[in-house]
Amino acid sequence: MDAFFASVEQRDHPELRGRPVAVGGSSGRGVVAAASYEARRFGVKSAMPSVTAKRLCPDLVFCKSRFDVYREVSDQIRAIFRHHTDLVEPLSLDEAYLDVTEDRLGIGSATRIAQMIRQEIRAKTRLTASAGVSYNKFLAKLASDQNKPDGICVIRPGMGAEFVQSLPIRRFHGIGPKAEEKCRRLGIETGADLAARDLPWLTAHFGSFGEYLYRAARGIDLRPVRASRTRKSVGGERTFHEDQHAAGELRETLERIVDIVWERIERAQARGRTVTLKLKYNDFTINTRARSVAQVVEEKTRFAAIARELLEEQLPLPRPIRLMGLTLSSLEGVAKLSRREKTARAAQLDLL
Repeated sequence: MDAFFASVEQRDHPELRGRPVAVGGSSGRGVVAAASYEARRFGVKSAMPSVTAKRLCPDLVFCKSRFDVYREVSDQIRAIFRHHTDLVEPLSLDEAYLDVTEDRLGIGSATRIAQMIRQEIRAKTRLTASAGVSYNKFLAKLASDQNKPDGICVIRPGMGAEFVQSLPIRRFHGIGPKAEEKCRRLGIETGADLAARDLPWLTAHFGSFGEYLYRAARGIDLRPVRASRTRKSVGGERTFHEDQHAAGELRETLERIVDIVWERIERAQARGRTVTLKLKYNDFTINTRARSVAQVVEEKTRFAAIARELLEEQLPLPRPIRLMGLTLSSLEGVAKLSRREKTARAAQLDLL
């Protein structure tokens, strides 16, 4: 999806259309969760501190996150995906891999399916999506970013290596700021520079990550699209506008987090045996405490009781905290997405 959270806000609030919009908190501690394309022209990016974003774009409008709305729209979009294929691997609320080798409607063209999906998304949600079409996940991911917003890019069989080698190294999935800096120190600026290094050299400098880089530089990715991923935990956390230290405030905050997390647990139809409390202090150090029980936690009252015990054991805190979180793990009985494994990996749907 194109600037998903921000686009939903512009759709639902017509006065924001055409204006630079950021979703997230506008306070001194706020962080940009998403930025509209109007805001991105000023250099505003997701995960950027709100004060920095406001400095770059003085006219930036901040909208409070509405994750219930974003999830509802995401469910609409995933229903469109599954109209065409059972093999859908969500990456986040606004992004997913689709394997359309066995397309349910018998269209026979991956590009045509992508076009139809984009049209259906626009018709049903009044939002735009960009698509990448190719013969593996790595290339499709690169292609999906190539012609944003509201675009489509097709990388045909045999063209993957050429496409990849023309890209700056920062476009490679998995190359963050630190890895990019290391690549530059080693003289690697583009995919072509990366492709010029052999596997032993890349392994010597990047360890196990070197094998991924070697394959990626040649447009190779053997990972299948997996429609079923077992959830390992369910949780939530809250960052405070002001540091909290008083026991009464911490207990009240814990009760609110219990409500939020248990709602997510119920939605996931999950039950687990380990409750974890996370505290991030104002010096950014993190403290976690967990408790496992013999019987699965099936009631909210039991979940809340364990969470309260974990918090009380930490009081009084040595210093104020800026974040509190709760997680339920060691899950049993988690609802899974439908799954249908392919029987023939050799089949390749026509991309054209």
